[in-house]
Amino acid sequence: MESKNHSRSIFALFLTVFIDLLGFGIILPILPLYAEQFGANPNEATLLVAIYSLMQFLFAPLWGRFSDRYGRRPILLLTLFGSVIAYAGLGFANSLWMLFLARSLAGIMAGNISTAQAYIADITTPVNRARGMGIIGAAFGLGFILGPAIGGLLIGSDPDNANFHLPSLFAGGLSLLAFLYALILLPESLNSETKAKIKVHRQHQRRLNLLQLSQRPQFCVLVGIYFLVTFAVAAMDSTLALWSKQQLNWGPQQTSTAWRK
Repeated sequence: MESKNHSRSIFALFLTVFIDLLGFGIILPILPLYAEQFGANPNEATLLVAIYSLMQFLFAPLWGRFSDRYGRRPILLLTLFGSVIAYAGLGFANSLWMLFLARSLAGIMAGNISTAQAYIADITTPVNRARGMGIIGAAFGLGFILGPAIGGLLIGSDPDNANFHLPSLFAGGLSLLAFLYALILLPESLNSETKAKIKVHRQHQRRLNLLQLSQRPQFCVLVGIYFLVTFAVAAMDSTLALWSKQQLNWGPQQTSTAWRK
């Protein structure tokens, strides 16, 4: 019975991360072109892409800390519902500042991936933890693969009459489904004893991690390489739609198709 509950919880987490990245993949290829509809220049359009990741970077540690204190389930439910609001705001936006507000909120709520990983750590043993984390990684990749393809279909093939609102609303609908699924079927993974242990050892573990990091320079090099690779990919992500429109006269659907490939 316990194994069945764990499988159900892992599937709920898979669905959460998959939908997060599916929505992200639907929106990202077309976002700079969406910003242009409200008069954004290239700097503003690329900043609109960057604001999501900045908010995710700032808030992911906070969501992780809150989930240690209040439980994984409340944080996952809160962030999923927040994603629904963010996508709805993006879909109904009628000005550039509303786009920035919606994407900022979406980035804040995207920090729930760290909570999903913590949930996996709670319900798995060292023997099967890698498998659980791998499932989360698979959800990440699958959502990012399918998202641009779905976004391209929803936005339409006519560049002059592209429907920028429908992809956002569709992504919001998916987040709502994930919220309802988690609300009904996802139990809490932390008990009071585990919460107490986390509180006692949090500060010690933070110091220990910093000490271990300083003693392993090869790990620092690996982190630096990963940062540079991600930086390069992100630079392409934020400019591809603008470049392809200028150089190849592509519309949003063609750009989304190129993303999928």
